[in-house]
Amino acid sequence: MARTASIERNTKETRIRLSIDLDGTGSSKICTSVPFLDHMLDLFSRHGLFDLDVEAHGDIDIDYHHTVEDIGIVLGLAIKEALGDKSGIRRYGQATVPMDETLASIALDLSGRPYMVYNVRLPKVKLGDFDDELAREFFQALVNNLGMNLHVNVMYGDNVHHILEACFKGAARALDMATQLDPRIQGVMSTKGKL
Repeated sequence: MARTASIERNTKETRIRLSIDLDGTGSSKICTSVPFLDHMLDLFSRHGLFDLDVEAHGDIDIDYHHTVEDIGIVLGLAIKEALGDKSGIRRYGQATVPMDETLASIALDLSGRPYMVYNVRLPKVKLGDFDDELAREFFQALVNNLGMNLHVNVMYGDNVHHILEACFKGAARALDMATQLDPRIQGVMSTKGKL
């Protein structure tokens, strides 16, 4: 059974086409017109071993906010669709990832209940043209549309690029763990019988 999804979302602000294979090899084709986000999505794909194809066009002449948030929405919807009824998945995932002087810890639950804790203290800076606060918007949109409980905790770090890279890599690795099929799990990993 292929665990794949393709989503297209068009609004007055953005046009996004995204496809994902949860059981991929980490190959990606990313073109969002937001260079830093392209970099983050490329490493998200690689470290989660998800095959990811994203093409996005947005009102970047205004700023990157709508494009970044809407890609988070579409990625969340695509992962949710690819998971189907979540039968056999491990449900929980966690990863602690170092990136030079930075250490980020990510824990998540594919519970169907969106909630995010984001303990990432950053100065308001730009990485190229990318406002670092947009990373939070991306993760919140992903959480809301996937129905995921996500905890992002950066224990320490100084370089903003390293901090965000550790967060994206950690989220990818934790999501890979949570989406893994375990042959011992019958149905879904819940006493309620539904996620």
